[in-house]
Amino acid sequence: MTEYLAVDGGTLAYEVTGSGPLVVLAHGMGDSRAAYRAVIPSLVSAGYRVAAVDLRGCGESGVDWPDWSRTAVAGDLLAVIRHLGGPAVLVGHSLSGGAATIAAAQEPSLVTAVVELAPFTRKQSIRLGDLRVGRYRRGMLRLLGAGVFGSVPLWRSYLDEAYPGAKPADWAERLGRIDTLMREPGRMKAMQGMGRSAPTDAGAQLGNVRCPVLIVMGTLDPDWADPHAEGSAIVDALPPGTGHLEMIKGAGHYPHDQFPDQVVSLVLAFLRADAARA
Repeated sequence: MTEYLAVDGGTLAYEVTGSGPLVVLAHGMGDSRAAYRAVIPSLVSAGYRVAAVDLRGCGESGVDWPDWSRTAVAGDLLAVIRHLGGPAVLVGHSLSGGAATIAAAQEPSLVTAVVELAPFTRKQSIRLGDLRVGRYRRGMLRLLGAGVFGSVPLWRSYLDEAYPGAKPADWAERLGRIDTLMREPGRMKAMQGMGRSAPTDAGAQLGNVRCPVLIVMGTLDPDWADPHAEGSAIVDALPPGTGHLEMIKGAGHYPHDQFPDQVVSLVLAFLRADAARA
């Protein structure tokens, strides 16, 4: 059941399932909380209370917001955690990975651990040699085109590249739902605003994170020429011993949707290890 939380600037939609320690799931731009539909049941079965949030401008959340930065999204996620009686484990994908970093650094009492899935958490730069990597070149052109032209077909074309090989069983339905959402007034504007938001604010906070952080990258993620190098750079920027990188072979930019069982296994093992350390 969809619930709503009014925060400064608009209204956030979310749903809560299960009981136990709180896990908050945040998706990437141009998407909705449905991105976690294959992950939620397993987390609930493992004994967690799971809150899946629609980011500002996305899903069923409001569309009129003054700021699309990761810092703003972090504030929204912290508001949801407070409202639900945190602390929480915060899971963020892509843009939300950077937002999770900021939230953990700003409010360490509210965030016990962070999982970042294919996160944009550092300043990005394009090197000429990167363009020789076909999947990166194709993905970048489609992603840039979708943002510059506000094109839903180009966004769908990017998603096809971002899910290399294996597609979810409900792929056609998922694409149709995304297509419908992105054609609603204000949704493409939200994606474009997020796309223009640089991850430098998140990068500046990496050294201030004190809780354990799991980074999960797909080996075929088209958003980076070398996904392993990007994940390693994030771990290196965190305080020593804080971060841990896991790679999922064959996954693209949506490992939690392509390989949900593997992602859940990694997350649960990470949380068990964190509990043992505590």
